[in-house]
Amino acid sequence: MTPLDQLADSLHNYEDEPAFCIGDKYYSYSNFRKTIAGIQQQIAETGLTGHRNIGILAYDDIETYASVFAILYMGHAFVPVNPLHPLERNKEIIHQSDIALLLSGKDDTIARNLSSEKTKLIFTGDQSSQGDFIQVPLSPYQNAYILFTSGSTGAPKGVPITINNLNAFLDAFFSIGYKVDYHDRFIQMFDLTFDLSIMGYMAPLCIGACIYTVPPDAIKYVHVYKLLEKYQITFALLVPSILISLREYFPEMNLPKLRYSLFCGEALYEDIAMEWSKCIPGATIQNVYGPTEATIFCMLYNVSRSGNNKSLNGILCIGKPMKNTEVFIAGDNFKPMPSGEKGELCLSGDQVTSGYWKNESINKEAFFNAEGSRYYRSGDLCYCDADGDHYYSGRIDFQVKINGFRVELSEIEHHARGFLKNHDVVALAGETEGRTAQIYIFAEQFHAGFDTLNDYLKTKLPSYMIPSKYFSVDKFPLNSNGKVDRKALVKMFS
Repeated sequence: MTPLDQLADSLHNYEDEPAFCIGDKYYSYSNFRKTIAGIQQQIAETGLTGHRNIGILAYDDIETYASVFAILYMGHAFVPVNPLHPLERNKEIIHQSDIALLLSGKDDTIARNLSSEKTKLIFTGDQSSQGDFIQVPLSPYQNAYILFTSGSTGAPKGVPITINNLNAFLDAFFSIGYKVDYHDRFIQMFDLTFDLSIMGYMAPLCIGACIYTVPPDAIKYVHVYKLLEKYQITFALLVPSILISLREYFPEMNLPKLRYSLFCGEALYEDIAMEWSKCIPGATIQNVYGPTEATIFCMLYNVSRSGNNKSLNGILCIGKPMKNTEVFIAGDNFKPMPSGEKGELCLSGDQVTSGYWKNESINKEAFFNAEGSRYYRSGDLCYCDADGDHYYSGRIDFQVKINGFRVELSEIEHHARGFLKNHDVVALAGETEGRTAQIYIFAEQFHAGFDTLNDYLKTKLPSYMIPSKYFSVDKFPLNSNGKVDRKALVKMFS
């Protein structure tokens, strides 16, 4: 039985158990199953045939989550569309993915502006059916969903994830050995167009657990704190930036019911992870890694509470590949680098997408074949130690050339954080002047002046790595998924 089959069984086996808590309101597995069946009825009435892409305006409501499974189990692929994103961007996503139907739990102006002759709008609000939902046989090679990420050309690029990719992730996830069942409570803090959200609801539904959602218009860290404490969440996948925002509350936080605390999406610093560990005395802490192209996450490192963790520039190791994933560090001409040597982290296996949606030019740059496997180039600079553990050293495109020297911004951040102690730091490459890039340091809630920091960095770094400008920020801006919004930081001072 595949994980997606297991998930379908949960809809029957846990009828009276809560499936979702949205806005403090509970929805049982029975409610959820009937909503799925009702939405499938609406889709069937359109006469849609074949395997098609169906859009979902991703609101924080039960109809949105039910639409995901209504689409999947009818043999179609779902494409989440963020109603808070610009209209033109969403129109481009609908155009690229040839969306025939757009489902929305709200009959609002946003939905109507996205419908057209080619894209029919279906309002799914208050849908329920006493009948059972449809479950057609799913080919492992058909797409389960398409997520759109930012593209270097300005147009969003689609990442199609197949049924096989999704099943492979769920198989690898449960193979880790988490002791979870229908009694558990999972938090789902992510925008539904962000791939970490897929784990946030797919994994708990496989075991009959309950999902507690964070609304997209909420102050992320405030709502996360509320849910963790009020509902005694037992399993949490968060982005590290949430810890930055919660740090001042650590002394009063005590979450003894949290048993698994996972972090993904950004570099996780060891110092803040160790401080967080005191708030969650009974939890296993893990640093997980994976790009959208490799289906949610595919590498894992168990963080030791006692310290002695593997780290680089203060950033915790990303560990070893999970089941169904192979990795290697590529140097020039995609040749494997020896242990200890840095190169680009490349990923292969059942979780890796076959390529971007209708974008062969980018596929030729992002994928390559080696040793009989197809690899995805992550763009992340890493190295592997003799134990097989991998260390993240920053994005390749976060490297800058200063007077001909290659500089890793994470190294500058490491030393600045070490000096400023409890103040979080971001280093960015600024506008170029002639051929020389400028390095800027942003420090959160540091108002004592930067002369001493500048002098300290001069004792740790060569002259070409010394920042040219320093800025104090009251609060780092966060994007809709709780990550530090680096572009917004630059705009604040440009």
